[in-house]
Amino acid sequence: MRQTTFIKPAEVQRTWYVVDGAGKNLGRIASEVAAVLRGKHKPSFTPNVDCGDYVIIVNADLIEVTGNKMENKKYYSHSQYPGGLRTRTTRVMKEKYTVEWVEKAVHGMLPHTKLGNVQRKHLFVYKGATHPHAAQQPVELKIKG
Repeated sequence: MRQTTFIKPAEVQRTWYVVDGAGKNLGRIASEVAAVLRGKHKPSFTPNVDCGDYVIIVNADLIEVTGNKMENKKYYSHSQYPGGLRTRTTRVMKEKYTVEWVEKAVHGMLPHTKLGNVQRKHLFVYKGATHPHAAQQPVELKIKG
């Protein structure tokens, strides 16, 4: 009879990954990165423990979307005051709020719990090709497509 092994928070070994977003699809990047942030790529994955790795996304301004999403897709946020609904298109989000645009895509694919809030903090997004995490010696993460 086999036993299921659960990893404890003290036993987690974390790795840093860097993803180059140049010419890649936003949804493809977000789904792959969310799986790494959760730790689902590891054989020791435990759903109730933060066993994921750190991810750095560079060249976020060169990430693309397919179809007519640039004009048709809308991002909504509300200030909780009357008349406080703010609507932005994908084009506006990509041009003016690039980092928030990519983070919002990844955050939507993570659990909306306290554990998800901790996992969200392991994502770092940068517009350009440089990042300040060279001391962590990140490994390149290949994204398909």
